[in-house]
Formats: sequence, structure tokens, C-alpha cells
Amino acid sequence: NRQVKESVRRGAKILTGGQALPGPGFYYEPTVLGNVKPGMPAYAEELFGPVAAIITAKNAQDAVRIANDNRYGLGSNIWTKNIARAEKLARQIEAGFVAINHFTRSDPRLPFGGVKASGYGRELGVYGLKEFVNIKTVIVK
Repeated sequence: NRQVKESVRRGAKILTGGQALPGPGFYYEPTVLGNVKPGMPAYAEELFGPVAAIITAKNAQDAVRIANDNRYGLGSNIWTKNIARAEKLARQIEAGFVAINHFTRSDPRLPFGGVKASGYGRELGVYGLKEFVNIKTVIVK
């Protein structure tokens, strides 16, 4: 709620939603923000909750620049008909997970986790199992 309100104060537009729901608990309507720019929480912070920020890019390379222009890197999505191009762009995005034509989700068979300030290491999959292993080194001379 704070991130949405502050982004709107700085010029973002609520296209739908934007309100906490009444009643017990912490429920928030699905929200879409338009006109999101640098300097807004919706641009620079991880939004955990049903909030989507629309950030306009000039082209695919500008979209990669925008995706990498933050201190976080958990998950990202590319939506396109050109899968080969999307695979090339995915390699340029600084995130622990890139989904092409699919939403970001975890799968127990695949490693999941972020980079930069979104985490270190992985959970799930073979790499995730290794995060929970204690290795002992014994040296004899």
C-alpha cells in the first residue's frame, strides 16, 4: 500500500485497484500502475503482492536496461512470439529466473532464487539440495 501511494504521489497512475480490502487480514486488490518512472517505489523496489507496474521501454535493449536498472533480481518475464530473440534477451537479464511466455513460479525440480539484493544461493532442485549440505575438509600432512 505504501509503495503504491508513494508511486502515485510521484506521478504514477492507478489503472485499476489500489485499495486495501476491508475486513480482517492484509488483503489488497489486484492493482495495475501506469506511467511508472525511475524514482518511484514501484520502479525501484520489489513489489510483493498483486501489483503490476507498467514501465514503457523504447525497444528490446531498453527493456533489458530497465530490467537490470535496480538492485534486485529475483524473477523476470519476457512475453513474445519470437522465442529465439527472447532466449538471447534472457541471457542479458540479471535475474535468478527468467520465464518466457509464462509467469514466474517455482518448480521443485528446478533451482530457484535471486541475484543481487534478491538473495544468494538457490532453493529446490539439485543446486538447492547442495545449499543444505555441510562439507567438511580434513587435511593431513
